[in-house]
Amino acid sequence: MDRMILGAVLALMLAGVGMFWWQGRAQVEQAAPPPEPFVIADDNTAEPDLPEADPGLLRGPTPPEATQLSREQRRFFRYDRNRDLAITRAEMLSTRTSAFKKLDQDGNNLLTFEEWAVTTATKFDAADGDGDRKLTQAEFATTAPKRRTKPACRC
Repeated sequence: MDRMILGAVLALMLAGVGMFWWQGRAQVEQAAPPPEPFVIADDNTAEPDLPEADPGLLRGPTPPEATQLSREQRRFFRYDRNRDLAITRAEMLSTRTSAFKKLDQDGNNLLTFEEWAVTTATKFDAADGDGDRKLTQAEFATTAPKRRTKPACRC
């Protein structure tokens, strides 16, 4: 019987502490001032009082304009990480992880890094026409996968 009374008293105390804590947080949130209303003049000629920008802060280079890249240029820049308009062998190998699973040469469902790197390096060397171990945009265009045509609808 003593345990039940003690449990009930502790439960009431915890509920009371929780209520005080909850009301204390609500009081803090209620004390925040509302935002000032925005009033527009009746004659529609007066502009609202907006802060003026400091002309000294607005100086600087203008941002470059956005250009539309072709599909091949977007594919090229996915590999060209440092944007020097040339793809190094390391850049080509670092981004080819999605093709990793397709390259299992011995069919054992285990692909070693050597199997993957040999295929990718062979593809890189075949595309590198001048042998400078860098792919230009024209050389990279030769590595594009063949596009599949969608079959016509058989309705």
